[in-house]
Amino acid sequence: MPALRYIAIPSPVAADYRSGGLDANGQPPERRISDGKGVPCRHCLDLVSAGAPYLIVAHRPFETINPYAELGPIFLCADACTRAEESNALPPMLTSDAYIIRGYSADERIVYGSGKVVPREAIGVEAGERLARDDIAFVHVRSSTNNCFQCRIERD
Repeated sequence: MPALRYIAIPSPVAADYRSGGLDANGQPPERRISDGKGVPCRHCLDLVSAGAPYLIVAHRPFETINPYAELGPIFLCADACTRAEESNALPPMLTSDAYIIRGYSADERIVYGSGKVVPREAIGVEAGERLARDDIAFVHVRSSTNNCFQCRIERD
């Protein structure tokens, strides 16, 4: 099974949203205040602290636009935060009991049969099994209840 890297959204993307750049729906980010419960930043891969401002944006975590390039809401720390280092450690923001993992091909298409709802503690094993396949280039971790993008996983 391959070693894994959990990957946050790129810093230039987060900086663009923070400076008022339009999201994937052509809208400016919405600003809110975190209650400290379940507001995961996709840049630092940690939870936004209670009382801290955060942004909600429509985000498409793909390089290309195609029928499989899902778009959905994500949260970001409104103030600059340090991008999470690419690591094989499960990001601290993944606090739910279960997540969807889904494999994608090199041309950013869903690989049918690769999606599955898995317990949080099984994400690494399940993602590794998918990334051992030649037809899967990367895996997304997504919310099991809302399908929101959490982070990307690649081979190390």
